[in-house]
Amino acid sequence: MSKESKHPRGLMVLFFTEMWERFGFYLMLGIFTLYMIDGDSTDGFLGMAFSYEKAADIYGSYLALVYLTPFFGGLLADRYLGYRKSITIGGLLMAAGYIGLSFPGETNFYISLLLIILGNGFFKPNISALVGRLYDNDKYRSKKDSGFNIFYMGINVGAFVSNFVAAYLRINYGWGWAFAAAGVGMVIGVAWFWAGMASTEDIKKADYITAPTKDDMSLMQILMKLFVPAIIAGTLGWLIPGTMFGSNSTDAFLFFSIPVVLFFVNLVRTAQEHEKEPLKALLSVMGVVVIFWAIFHQNGSALTLWAESYTEREVPTYLEDATTTLSFNEVVTTEMREVPELDMHGIPVLDEDGNAVVTMGPHAYFNNIPESEWPDDYVEVKLFSTELFQSINPGFIILFTPLVVAFLVFLNRRKREPSTPAKIGIGLFITALSSLVMVAAVYYSDNGAIKASAGWLFGVYAVVTVGELFLSPMGLALVSRLSPPRMVALMMGGWFLSTSIGNKLSGVLSGLWNFYDNKAYFFVTNTALAMVAVLGIFILLPWLRRVVKEYGE
Repeated sequence: MSKESKHPRGLMVLFFTEMWERFGFYLMLGIFTLYMIDGDSTDGFLGMAFSYEKAADIYGSYLALVYLTPFFGGLLADRYLGYRKSITIGGLLMAAGYIGLSFPGETNFYISLLLIILGNGFFKPNISALVGRLYDNDKYRSKKDSGFNIFYMGINVGAFVSNFVAAYLRINYGWGWAFAAAGVGMVIGVAWFWAGMASTEDIKKADYITAPTKDDMSLMQILMKLFVPAIIAGTLGWLIPGTMFGSNSTDAFLFFSIPVVLFFVNLVRTAQEHEKEPLKALLSVMGVVVIFWAIFHQNGSALTLWAESYTEREVPTYLEDATTTLSFNEVVTTEMREVPELDMHGIPVLDEDGNAVVTMGPHAYFNNIPESEWPDDYVEVKLFSTELFQSINPGFIILFTPLVVAFLVFLNRRKREPSTPAKIGIGLFITALSSLVMVAAVYYSDNGAIKASAGWLFGVYAVVTVGELFLSPMGLALVSRLSPPRMVALMMGGWFLSTSIGNKLSGVLSGLWNFYDNKAYFFVTNTALAMVAVLGIFILLPWLRRVVKEYGE
């Protein structure tokens, strides 16, 4: 942002508010799976000791719900609360949830997750909608795409830093202090938001409630026609005998989502004539990008497991002093202890009753290292902490965002810049390619029988980051461009609903990890799904371009 006001002043207020919120969100997410499967911490604060399948199911359910509630939060903000109140309520609820996780206990664990889920519903759609509103005048309208790119970089500054803080606190002080830091970050974000508004008027001016039309449903109608059917459908999904999609939670979530999706479809039917085509275009794009999120958010589950169990993480000698001083490493030995017996691909061996077989062995890190290469007993080996790999993606976002923005500006000056829907399609195609990097990693590591270089994770994150930059901020910009003014936050909630469904599918896909003997097929499945989405959006592209040109410029 320069003194020439190329962007509204309020952007930096929202940039840093979102940065602190994402600091807490990704700090928690970076250690979430590790915390759930941990059962042998020595600091007195054990993890949840869940199986990987259960942890993947909870991970996917959490991410699904945390992006489902923005639909409801956006609706309440559009009709009643406004953006500033919603952002504040959401931030404080999330802070309470993160701090709640700093205390042990399974009941407390689930209550804390509920607070975070509800808080994100109030926060996430409304800060994004507020960014879009800042650009709803002729002075800034043409800068909206780049404004969302800048805002998106704020998200990833917080995400990048968070995992270093998580590693330091977890290793030195335990799980509780790491989760508490997420809550402190969220409190700082809310304080910054209110302090920043005192220095600029444009956020206050952008926070207005557009009166509903005569065709809009009242809150009571929404309660009876949406909430009640969704709750009934979700309950039926939980109670049906057996499972349809792998777990009761997945069945319940997908059944719950059906009335919500139908609500959005009905919006098109009841909308004013000039609103119908933009809404159809948005719903079409939202349906397609579900696949992107299903692949992208495996970074906290399948790719975290790859980093934990299949990646060479030994700290080079020349970095040992630095990582030890900063407490970014963990120490393991080959000292024998009771451990679950694993097959050559890291899958637990089960007995006839389905229980894990226990045997004597070294730390799990040595499972796919030949015994001839083990250090002597009791010799400490220093490893890069697993959660540090979660910072690769946001680090690349920070590095690549100026390059992508500059490239698009270069194309724009030559009138060759792709349309916003085309950028989303390009992002999906690049995402499909990213999974092929992991296919190569599987073959290089002999299907996990030997450790793979950390370079493969840097490679997959580099590719998927470029795809993300073409898709995610562009999706936010597209929602802001095409949404009717009276339902901007609601449609932001719809965008996050597609994220929610994709996130749940990411948990479903990650939960299949142990069912693939050859891990390459796991990643080939991701590529195939992404290519289906690519085909879908490029079939729709001519129509989407016309709608954006007619209604969004």
